[in-house]
Amino acid sequence: MKRKNIEISFKRYGIDALGAMAQGLFCSLLIGTIIGTIGNLCSVQFLSDIGRYTKAVSGVAMAVAIGYALKADPMVLFSLAAVGYAANELGGAGGPLAVLLIAIIAAEFGKAVSKETKIDILVTPAVTILVGVGLAALVARPIGYAASAFGELIKSATDLQPLLMGITVSVLVGIALTLPISSAAICAALGLTGLAGGAAVAGCCAQMVGFAVISFRENRWGGLVSQGLGTSMLQMPNIMKNPRVWIAPTLASAITGPIATCVFGLQMNGAAVNSGMGTCGMCGPIGVITGWFTPAAEGVKAIAPGVMDWVGLALICIVLPAVLSYLINLPLRKLGWVKEGDLKLG
Repeated sequence: MKRKNIEISFKRYGIDALGAMAQGLFCSLLIGTIIGTIGNLCSVQFLSDIGRYTKAVSGVAMAVAIGYALKADPMVLFSLAAVGYAANELGGAGGPLAVLLIAIIAAEFGKAVSKETKIDILVTPAVTILVGVGLAALVARPIGYAASAFGELIKSATDLQPLLMGITVSVLVGIALTLPISSAAICAALGLTGLAGGAAVAGCCAQMVGFAVISFRENRWGGLVSQGLGTSMLQMPNIMKNPRVWIAPTLASAITGPIATCVFGLQMNGAAVNSGMGTCGMCGPIGVITGWFTPAAEGVKAIAPGVMDWVGLALICIVLPAVLSYLINLPLRKLGWVKEGDLKLG
């Protein structure tokens, strides 16, 4: 296994592969949804077609990205295209989770046989595809049903208990965004949309905007952009040194989450992956806006957003996270829990 670079570990599968899957999803479904929405709104057929094409290959993009993260040989990597398509297609609403699990197994089997025979050009793709597509035929649908059911449970619980679940979903998904795992992939795998998706957007935005604001004195404008439009994951080394720096953005998410669900009724009816993106490229807010005009969520009708919808979106995604995180962090600095330089990016 060492010779074949097969490493069974949480880091390899839970961080590297999951993060790569989110990138594959971003480079296909997510960016395509944004471009396609612009095309629909502006009546530009070429842009609308891009949305359709990218959605069709999202499973392929995820599987290839996972294989890349697992350091698969080229023959394995190319063969994962068929595996990703099959797993995503058969997995239905839970397709991303099915792709993650099945592509990992197929890639590792492919790596195990790669370059071991004189007919490698036949053996490696055959093993990778047979294992992957075979697994997809056996387990993709059950995985998809399970992920979809769990996602529906979260959404139903949020509809019934918007205050409690608004806090819970916002805090947990926001924390996942800052941890070296992929909140976007988690939201996509669970199909987290609707009111629960809105709470997830609130939590992710609170982490990104919050860290960008409270670390401004250390990191200035570069840090504001890299964290506010990039990722709050940049703060993980500082969190490991002093976990108290995480208090302000996390408390902010616990406040903005229920405001999103109970006050503004903020819903994510765009692609579920947007729920876990926050202000990364403004994908969270863009997903909400997309859901207003061309909803991707099943059974949801398009709406004409009113003034309060726009105000709520701005408050939840940018204004409140910035103000709350700044105010909460002030006493933490005065108490010495957060010191000068604690939030400095390396």
